Amino acid sequence: MKQLQRVNVPADIKSMSMEELKELAQDIRDVLITKVSETGGHMGPNLGMVEATIAMHYVFDSPKDKIVYDVSHQSYTHKILTGRKEGFTNPEKYHSYSGYTNPDESEHDYFTVGHTATAISLASGMAKARDLRGEKSNVIAVIGDGALSGGEAYEGLNHVAEMNTNFIVLFNDNDMAIAPVSGGMYKNFKALRDTKGKASDNFFKAMGFNYLFVEDGHDIPSLIAAFEQVKDSDVPVVIHMVTVKGKGLAEAEANPEDFHYIMSKHFDVEAYNKQEHYEAIISDYLLAKMAADPSVVTLTAAVPAVAGFTPAKRAQAGKQFVDVGIAEEHLIAMAAGLAKNGAKPVVVDDGTFLQRTYDQLSQDLALNSNPATIVSFSIGGGISSMDATHSSAFDMAMMNGIPNLIVLSPATKDELLAMLDWSIEQTEYPVVIRVPAKVESGNSGAAFDGHLDNQIVEKGSKVAILGLGAFFSLGRKVKEVLKAETGIDATLINPRLSSEVDEQTLASLVADHDVVVTFEDGVLDGGFGEKVARYFGPTAVKVINFGMKKEVNDRVPMKTLLERYHLTPELAVADIKKLV
Repeated sequence: MKQLQRVNVPADIKSMSMEELKELAQDIRDVLITKVSETGGHMGPNLGMVEATIAMHYVFDSPKDKIVYDVSHQSYTHKILTGRKEGFTNPEKYHSYSGYTNPDESEHDYFTVGHTATAISLASGMAKARDLRGEKSNVIAVIGDGALSGGEAYEGLNHVAEMNTNFIVLFNDNDMAIAPVSGGMYKNFKALRDTKGKASDNFFKAMGFNYLFVEDGHDIPSLIAAFEQVKDSDVPVVIHMVTVKGKGLAEAEANPEDFHYIMSKHFDVEAYNKQEHYEAIISDYLLAKMAADPSVVTLTAAVPAVAGFTPAKRAQAGKQFVDVGIAEEHLIAMAAGLAKNGAKPVVVDDGTFLQRTYDQLSQDLALNSNPATIVSFSIGGGISSMDATHSSAFDMAMMNGIPNLIVLSPATKDELLAMLDWSIEQTEYPVVIRVPAKVESGNSGAAFDGHLDNQIVEKGSKVAILGLGAFFSLGRKVKEVLKAETGIDATLINPRLSSEVDEQTLASLVADHDVVVTFEDGVLDGGFGEKVARYFGPTAVKVINFGMKKEVNDRVPMKTLLERYHLTPELAVADIKKLV
């Protein structure tokens, strides 16, 4: 680590020789492999950006020159060079920094961002502000890993091409998103790679950009020469560099999809494999459904693994599996079109990415009553210890208010599969099914048959507990503790539906219940519990809602969150006892 020891700020690399910079790249690559193997994280994207990041900081003068990373899951080398080296070299500091850019960490970061296709638009605003102030500096948008398939990236390119000012797009072309890239423009990118940037058709030139091709995005001298050529340019320019995702780690180069993001080496794979997981359950179900019915089609937006669609399963599904690229708006609108023309579309995506599709959900699907099925996964559950940009705690509240959109939360495996089967075959509504993080079984009420009523699983009195979806099992545990501590035998209800309330069931509670309790795996503001509380407002029944407070959580341990929101049997019962 001879060269890395010398670097604490970007200026430290500017006096290094080419040979020393190459040694620095190897030092950083070794550190990344060691650290990410230990903690988990984005291995492939960061190994592919080592040399380019060094070259950028060698040529440009951050933070005067602004480097904006798309997704920012490829910013680890940038962090190492900008004062956060200890987070990658000192095991005691491994968890000190986010896996994405974060302005709270450094003046060299400008946005907390973890969703894709945003960099060009964000950087365009920074460039415009610079021009309005009459300043001179470079603005660089770093984009890759399939992000150009996102609609916002197109929109940004289209506008920036006419800005007639300094704007540099660094396109990191590794021929991959998370999975292999798809889409017509990637054929042009391949032609540009094959001809070393000389193909007669050039996507970027057609858009109005100057264009520079770098054949080896891991060759520091070539990169430095390219960056020096475009530095202080007074027109928008694209540098198209070719890299290898996972560069320097043989396993990652051979299998870039699996090494896009890896789990910690302490992750217990054997224990994981002994458990049931909804990714496998749902992908196996859909494969069987597609084999039996050629009108069923599964769609995703560049995240096939979220629903367990490995390369082998995608091949098995054939033309009935569609990956639209990183284009969630198109994903939902295409599903609406499929449904309108008689197909049976099933969208599989993560709740955090569905946040990008509000207009398509409300207009293309719900307003038009197009009966598509959306299976909404969540990394770690709705309330989780994920970083601030990948929380799926807000999707239910976002969708609950859309008229004619059914939002279901199954409590058990059998319930989920029954909901999925019903949704695919019904023709009245678009339906969202929120997938719990953990597979549960057992009695959750009468078998789901398409009736959207609450299920009274155990009838009691005085207190009624409504445990929605992933928190139905918590509701059962709260009932047990409450009875042990107070003797109250509470009514246990499985609501199943969050977008509406079952007024008939709620009305039946008024006569012999004093307190109604709700549990939900998401933010309380706009959530299911508020609907229940609003129903009981004119009555004497008291309501207490348990869920997440409206706030941003960034890598907060799950145990801390559950205690903070009183989502444990003991803490919840203590609150309930105050109302009884």
